[in-house]
Amino acid sequence: MYTIKDDLTATLQEIRDAGLWKAERELTSPQQAHITTTKAQAINFCANNYLGLADHPDVRDAASAALQEWGFGMASVRFICGTQELHTRLEASISDFLQREETILYSSCFDANGGVFEVLFGEGDAIISDALNHASLIDGIRLSKASRYRYANADMDDLRLQLEAAQGARRTVIVTDGVFSMDGYLAPLEQICDLAEEYGAMVLVDDSHAVGFVGDGGRGTPEACGVMDRVDLITGTLGKALGGASGGYVTGPAEVVALLRQRSRPYLFSNAVAPVVAAGSLKAIEIARDADDGRAALRRNTSMFRELMTEAGFDLLPGTHPITPVMFPGEDGARQAAQIADVMLEHGVYVIAFSYPVVPQGQARIRVQLSAAHSEEDVRTCVRAFIAARSEVLGTD
Repeated sequence: MYTIKDDLTATLQEIRDAGLWKAERELTSPQQAHITTTKAQAINFCANNYLGLADHPDVRDAASAALQEWGFGMASVRFICGTQELHTRLEASISDFLQREETILYSSCFDANGGVFEVLFGEGDAIISDALNHASLIDGIRLSKASRYRYANADMDDLRLQLEAAQGARRTVIVTDGVFSMDGYLAPLEQICDLAEEYGAMVLVDDSHAVGFVGDGGRGTPEACGVMDRVDLITGTLGKALGGASGGYVTGPAEVVALLRQRSRPYLFSNAVAPVVAAGSLKAIEIARDADDGRAALRRNTSMFRELMTEAGFDLLPGTHPITPVMFPGEDGARQAAQIADVMLEHGVYVIAFSYPVVPQGQARIRVQLSAAHSEEDVRTCVRAFIAARSEVLGTD
């Protein structure tokens, strides 16, 4: 007799046989530069903990104090009885940091991206999206009844063609990641804004992998690209550089935020961000504002890692972002990347291999992520582990 379990078992085995299985390693320590797993102690090079704030004592203390003062959870959505002073303070802090009028909090940036497009763009509108945008942007755009267009990654000629095709729409918005998370590339925001102004379009940037550490003041890719006053809407997360817990946001014009509070489904039907997360995130933003030394350390670590890995003959995607993909192309690349990551853990370095469907077929990689919390010796240890693992798995020095 047929059961769905038989089909699913076969599909799961196909994933294993193709070397695409994504195992979850259990940590037995806090998230920080040096961690322990159930198998080993290791230096962590695969977290989004760019400024090292996930286990920062001041962030922990702020969250702990909030637990005693404000309780564990809200048990409600914002408009019923789920808003505390902490939430409004956090929204105001994000607005001030990113130089926007208003901000609205969500449970995650996935929810923020899932809740913004349906409200603002409908029939008669056009959404023009970069081909490598994050899954949350893709899913959020699909919820809208607007016409959808896609341009090749960071290809301004193709973007112009899509803007031409979308002419006549009531509202047009160009949507892009600030940093493409699998590649570490920064979007060409200056050129995007130039085209947006030429064609009367809005610009929305998901800056999750940039806010807090990219740009001179840590305000993300709009600051780094010199377009702080030309980007209309920014979405982002509190779950990476800004404390690493959870929560996301949309920040921009006051009228946009007001309408999202009235009609955005993930906001209206999800519990408010937990008080401990709101308090810890407030402290993390306070630290990030003045983290010039941390941002400098992060740039040094990134530059050193890229230099040493290039000297050792590894195939890296070019760039300056702390996301540094070490590539293993070809049919057997997924298996090689997974095996090398496993061997590296035995050498005390924790990294993760990425393969299809997270990245395109034939473009497997180990995505290394540097942190300001890493020491110079940590970075050198990581490179030595790559070299040793490559030798064990591939038989090459």
